[in-house]
Amino acid sequence: MAKITYIEHNGVEHSVDVPAGKSVMQGAVDNNIPGIDADCGGECACATCHVYVDAAWLDRIGLPAAGSQEASMLSFAAVTQPDSRLSCQITVTDAMDGLVVRMPEGQH
Repeated sequence: MAKITYIEHNGVEHSVDVPAGKSVMQGAVDNNIPGIDADCGGECACATCHVYVDAAWLDRIGLPAAGSQEASMLSFAAVTQPDSRLSCQITVTDAMDGLVVRMPEGQH
């Protein structure tokens, strides 16, 4: 289990426990966190679960591999940054306790 903090674009924080093995996206959906739409249900097919990974975690979480489906889908996301990830592609581990992700202003 890892405590993950989701920060909405307006600064509102939501800290929730997410079981290892679930995606960061599923943790948000299961806990009704606004700002992650997850239109495709976690199939890496829509980019509506786009998040910015906190700088302190970026080395541990990593970036999508060049040429990957995630990297391709991020090209459809609004306002990407160098720390952009699709939260459906980040699988939670116990070592992610304390992870912080921020949501963009909108997903569409």
